[in-house]
Amino acid sequence: MKSKDDGSIKQVAIVVRPGSIEILEEGETIQAWFKNRGVTSLLTTSDDWQLLEGISAGDFDLLIALGGDGTMLRAGHLAAPQGLPVLGINLGKFGFLMQLSREDWQETLPRLLAGEYKIENRMMLKAELWRGETLLSSYQVINEVVVARGQVVRPIRIHATVDGYPLAGYVADGLIASTPTGSTAYALAVGGPIMPPELRNILILPVAPHMSMDRAVILPEGASVEITVNSDHEAVMSVDGHEPVLISPLDRVLVTASDFTVKFVVFQDPGYFYRNLSNFMEQNPSIGDF
Repeated sequence: MKSKDDGSIKQVAIVVRPGSIEILEEGETIQAWFKNRGVTSLLTTSDDWQLLEGISAGDFDLLIALGGDGTMLRAGHLAAPQGLPVLGINLGKFGFLMQLSREDWQETLPRLLAGEYKIENRMMLKAELWRGETLLSSYQVINEVVVARGQVVRPIRIHATVDGYPLAGYVADGLIASTPTGSTAYALAVGGPIMPPELRNILILPVAPHMSMDRAVILPEGASVEITVNSDHEAVMSVDGHEPVLISPLDRVLVTASDFTVKFVVFQDPGYFYRNLSNFMEQNPSIGDF
């Protein structure tokens, strides 16, 4: 995206995770870099009311997420409804969704101000939790929505339909409905396929299925997926790794393509996705030391 008037980046929001002093200090360095080049910036946390009001009012040309993938997801959730592009700078451990690192942002950001970047439009999902004819809650999804067992270590019974027709019944720890972006997140950890981020498909994948269908299913963008749980012990729903929500037997989770698209700023050529994936799979930085 270019600026509203003449194609330049005039005002950015720099977002850090609440409580991270080290990342906040790096944010101050980035803020000073922009100030020296005539760009106004707001450095704040993802829960700041000034940020939320500014995004709603269309005050910003760009949202910069400092941290790891969790911060990038939070920034994406804030920016997507307004069509605001997001740039990730990795100051965390994993950062697969991030474009820049602590070491190379000063070298690359001049390309941002010169307009030498692309926007990668990533599909999102909408997940609705229904009880009978009552809509309990609705969520926007960048990575995945997971319907899974709770604290009791025992599989749950899950039934999935597509466009009103039965897809499969599962006895499993859970069922994932993922975007192509999310295919390299939880879905990859349980053996799912890797999907290029520019695709617009819905991935359905069971978690630890027991004597039931164990294959991933890739559906078209227009599909409507309904997930129902019938279990005598706790079941939950979680969206993009957020706190799980308890669901009752026969509650329905309806998953469809979202009307929103999350826009990621990209500087690298199209092959960057596979190079990054290869590097992370060879040496996962999130493992750390024991």
